[in-house]
Amino acid sequence: MIIREVKPAGLYIHVPFCSSVCPYCDFAVTIAGADRRSAYLDALDREVAGSADHGLRFDTVYFGGGTPSSLAPDQLARILATINARLDLAPDATRHIEINPDDVSRAAAAAWRELDFTFASLGVQSFSDEVLGFLGRRHGAADARRAAGTLLEAGFTTVSVDLIFGLPGQTADDWRRQLETVLELGVHHLSCYQLTIHDGTVFGRRHALGELRELDEDGQADLYLMTHEILGGAGWEGYEVSNFAAGADHRSRHNRKYWDHTPYLGLGPSAHSFVGRRRWWNQRKSRLWTAAIEEDRSPIEGRETLSDAELFFEAVMLGLRTADGIDRDALQRRFGDEVAAFDEPAVERLAESGHLLVDGARIRPSSKGMAVAEGLVRTVLP
Repeated sequence: MIIREVKPAGLYIHVPFCSSVCPYCDFAVTIAGADRRSAYLDALDREVAGSADHGLRFDTVYFGGGTPSSLAPDQLARILATINARLDLAPDATRHIEINPDDVSRAAAAAWRELDFTFASLGVQSFSDEVLGFLGRRHGAADARRAAGTLLEAGFTTVSVDLIFGLPGQTADDWRRQLETVLELGVHHLSCYQLTIHDGTVFGRRHALGELRELDEDGQADLYLMTHEILGGAGWEGYEVSNFAAGADHRSRHNRKYWDHTPYLGLGPSAHSFVGRRRWWNQRKSRLWTAAIEEDRSPIEGRETLSDAELFFEAVMLGLRTADGIDRDALQRRFGDEVAAFDEPAVERLAESGHLLVDGARIRPSSKGMAVAEGLVRTVLP
């Protein structure tokens, strides 16, 4: 196998705190007061200090959660100062932050910009008050619009919004209005996620009782293809299954690392890391992660080393989620012909059906293919 040159890595900081837990949420989040937040900051300082020996150089820093914007600006500044002091950051490293509309004010937006955050991801989820109520969100539709405008005025290079689709009873007109609002606001990026009902959540319990159902698969697919149609008509690109940008400059520089096996380091509870062929992840529960660090134990909950075959499968799976697709020749050089084998008749069938676009060695999913991206990889591999 030919080893590729190591690219600059991505740094992910998980902030687990939320003011409330949404009924659909399956992330590692918690509601906590000042004491636990202080303990989190102390533990994170120590985890950052112990991570320098990975020898990575970072050109993106992503604060996710949870709700990073629930931390005070001086707390965010403390984390950034520790990162800058302990880790190797490129001079042009970009800083991303996830923001809840409730936390947005002119003063807060100015403080985040002062900390050099340039990519703001706003957790809108919907521009409908009725839907926001169903999703258990604390903000209203007007709050979401106002928050997006404030972030744009503050001068973020990229302002992104998150939306959820595939809600019970959601119609094409409902979703069209959501997308039109995104375009009217003048934001630069959209992450749209299909509603998924997870066991252990409030929605999961309601689903088990027969009280709640997702939109049927055909309805979900129609809404997804509509997203490509409407945004594409406005000059946007669907560059990954869930992500759309108003131009190449507004693609998420950090998230791209997850899709092409670029190294990334995750710090904080539940955070995942990947370097070379090694993957590891931290304790999911905030209290367990904090306790491990306070007791000078590793906060890592699990780890795995991937084989060539597993890495190849992931490279195809992740690549076929993106508009850039995969280069079969490059994969064969990386893994060898024996591992990097494709079912050529299947590739031809998917090209004929309009799910794949084939240009020599490069295979790219169409919007129709992206709608069924999870099934493509098992079809094109023997």
